[in-house]
Formats: sequence, C-alpha cells, structure tokens
Amino acid sequence: MSKVLTTFSSPNAFRKAWELLKALDLSHEIISPAPGFNMVGVPAVVLSQESRSAFMQYGGDSTINSGWVDYREARIKIPSGDPEIFAEDIFGRSSIMVLAPCIADTSKIRIIAYISGNLADVFPYMNAKMGGASYNPHGPIFTFMDGYRMVSLYTQRIAVAKADDIVDAWRVLEMTRTQANTCWNNRSQIEPNYKTRKKPPALEIYFRLPKTNCKQCGEKTCLAFALQLWSGKVVPNQCREIFNGKFGHLKDALLEICGGMGVEDIQH
Repeated sequence: MSKVLTTFSSPNAFRKAWELLKALDLSHEIISPAPGFNMVGVPAVVLSQESRSAFMQYGGDSTINSGWVDYREARIKIPSGDPEIFAEDIFGRSSIMVLAPCIADTSKIRIIAYISGNLADVFPYMNAKMGGASYNPHGPIFTFMDGYRMVSLYTQRIAVAKADDIVDAWRVLEMTRTQANTCWNNRSQIEPNYKTRKKPPALEIYFRLPKTNCKQCGEKTCLAFALQLWSGKVVPNQCREIFNGKFGHLKDALLEICGGMGVEDIQH
C-alpha cells in the first residue's frame, strides 16, 4: 500500500499530531531531522493511506501540518554531527509551512519554509560569492540552482522546487543556512555586489505554465510566452488560464520564479 508523508510548522504541532497517533494506535513512522538538520526541520510523519484517513477522521484535521505528499524513501542520510553554530546568525531557524508535489516535476516535492532571521542584508554578499545565481535587488530575491533544484530566497522565506524528498529538502535548507551565515560572518572580507545577475532558465518558467497553448496571452504557445516572460516583454498575469481560469494552483509557483527574475508590475 502506498504511503504519504507530512511535516509540521512547529515542534508543538508535531507533538500534538504524534500524541493523537499514539492515542488512536495508528501505525506510523517518524523521520527526525536530528541531529544534522535540527536547525531547519521539524520531524515528519509517514502513514499508510488507510492510517491517514483514520487520523484525519478522528482529529488529525485539527493539527497544523504543512501538507501531504507521496512518501519517498530518502536518498541521503541525515548527518550524525550537530549543525554548525555561527557567532552572528542571520538565518536563525526555519519551519516548513508548505509541503506539496512540485508543479515543475510531480515526481519531486516543493516546500516553502519561513525563517526566524532576515536575509535581506546578506544577499549582496551571497551575490558576490555564489556564481551562477540570480539576484533581484528590488525584491529583494536571491535565486540559485542546486543541481536541478531551484532555490529562491526572500527576506524571511525560502522556496525550494524539485527536492527529492523531505530529507533532501532539509539538506537544501541547511546548506542555505550555512552559506548565508558564512557569507555574513565573513562580510568584512567580501566586496558586496548589488547588481542584478543572470536569470533562471526560461524552461523553468515553462514548467510552471498550463501548457495548453490556448493563445489567450497573445502568443502561439506556452513556450513562446515563457520566452517573452524571460525577456521581460510581458507580465505573468497575461496568462489568463492561471489568473482567471482553472489553473490558479500554478500561480504561486509562477510568481516565485518571475520574482526571482525581477519581473515588475505583477498583478495578483
């Protein structure tokens, strides 16, 4: 039987769900981010579809989880050592608030995590040190690729697309925490770069469009519209299928990547 996974916005939310699972005597598996990822994650719960139905029926809908995805066994192990502690911590801790299948690749997952720190001041230093990244100082938004995963940093939230599984998502968050804090603690030795840098690939935009080729935007295909967006010649809300049609679930993912490109005049 297939299994599903969820995580939680806080340790208290996890504890409430765990106590309910024990009270209902439902079989479950706990995946803990400790020790290596305990600065960026809250334990995740794996349930069978049958157990999930019982859990939701008898009170699980009152617990605050981040969303449900198909369970995928982790490809990597959680580090056995404690995470690095920084003298000046600009990142703080993170909590995954949104967990969902990735729109760009449904075999992967997408997360949105909120952090207790504020990254705005470190972006110019990361922009100077990380080659191949995209920086929009007007957001401010800092976007980079980790392999095939797209990571978008805002002042107090992080969006990760195409993570392999929950452990991989924690890995990306911990990597980001380490990179941001390393740049911040070494900022006296780095010349900050406030210039806009390269954009994410146009295909990443296309992956987040309906692919219906409806022509309502004025272009012949969704790929042509993606290229126009990438070039800054159109704005996202010209895709009527997303902003006024049945593909509204694609809006947040499209706006995330367009924000990283510095597209202006986005109408929500």
